[in-house]
Amino acid sequence: MAGDIVPIELGLTDGDVVTLWAPRWREGDDEWQAFLGRDEDLFAFESIAQLAAFIRTEEDHDLVEHPTWHVVAALSAAELEPEEEHRYDLVGAPELAAGLPDALTVAELEDTLNMARTLGEVCDLDAVNRFFDNHPQLDALPGGHHAFAGSDGEELWNKVGRALADGWDGVLDAIDNIVASPDVDPEVLELCEAEILAADENDVEADDAAESADDVEELDEAPLSEDDDHDDFWVAVGIDPVKILTGSDEYYTLRCYLDDLPVFLGKDGTIYAFRSERALARYLADKHDHELAAVTTFAEVATAATDGSLDITVTDDNTYVLTGLVDDIATGPESVDSEQLDLAVELLSDAADFADDDSVEEALARTTPLGWYVSYVISPDPTRMAPGAPFTTEAAAWRDLVHAFEARLRVM
Repeated sequence: MAGDIVPIELGLTDGDVVTLWAPRWREGDDEWQAFLGRDEDLFAFESIAQLAAFIRTEEDHDLVEHPTWHVVAALSAAELEPEEEHRYDLVGAPELAAGLPDALTVAELEDTLNMARTLGEVCDLDAVNRFFDNHPQLDALPGGHHAFAGSDGEELWNKVGRALADGWDGVLDAIDNIVASPDVDPEVLELCEAEILAADENDVEADDAAESADDVEELDEAPLSEDDDHDDFWVAVGIDPVKILTGSDEYYTLRCYLDDLPVFLGKDGTIYAFRSERALARYLADKHDHELAAVTTFAEVATAATDGSLDITVTDDNTYVLTGLVDDIATGPESVDSEQLDLAVELLSDAADFADDDSVEEALARTTPLGWYVSYVISPDPTRMAPGAPFTTEAAAWRDLVHAFEARLRVM
């Protein structure tokens, strides 16, 4: 998104609304942060088209002095759709805190509370600021799910849940009370709605064109194997779409290898993960700070995402299923799918290498119970002694590796 002004979606009591947020900018020696609003009002709208219409016709608001406001004001309506990483379900925060403190839940709750805290600070909401001042246990969230491990961690997580159960309604009420939705010019609104509709139709046409091209190719060529039929585009750029199944969740990301070292779509060991191919494609269409951007061919990926021609297809050898492996390992080697385990080891190892972390390599060394178990399943040898039951140690060690991997994911 242009400058440092980003569209965001807020899940509030009466439903989802969209607005704009400028995280931080400098004017001389002063540092500022603001939302789209004026005086005590936060301007938010039920639709992206309404937000776009307001931006084009009104200049009496707090963001008009932002150094890149003119760039944002010139964006098409479709370009104002909030990205997944900027959607904050404030009303759903207590439900998150009532669940288990896995890596993804803790990260999502942290992002949600950070946005509420920011709204409190920027909009000077006493009720919101008091809530965070009175609940220091919430400061544990940046430590990730590891902060809530063990009996002490479990009690800490319970305190987080109780804080939200007891005081979050006051936070929501304070934020709800400052939301205002100014009227917009009907003609401009109609134009913005048409822009969004046209953008959606272009996406559909691009998908249809890709499908038609595939149909023609199937008629003109002899049947191909799945690997041969994989989009030549990804082969040419040397980057692979990756699909990850863990628990009941499904994620998509990108990965390539440079000098045999894995590089994921992410930064500083964190892997950016998306819940759908479409969400991934939308992210790739905009400029972001991540390590894949340094790969020379990534510009071709970004261009294809921008013009709508990018087809994110994941092959079987880039599909990693972590679901069920802990239970299978606990049951015994005969219950484990060796191919599934081999691929899972590849994923966990690549993610650890991306983070410059030796923990997976150490855990899978043949001198450890898990390493002996895994090598027995993946590289069977009738002359080797089979692992002996019970397999609780091996299953627990594998579970720890998966949890560590999940902690490396940042759902966008």
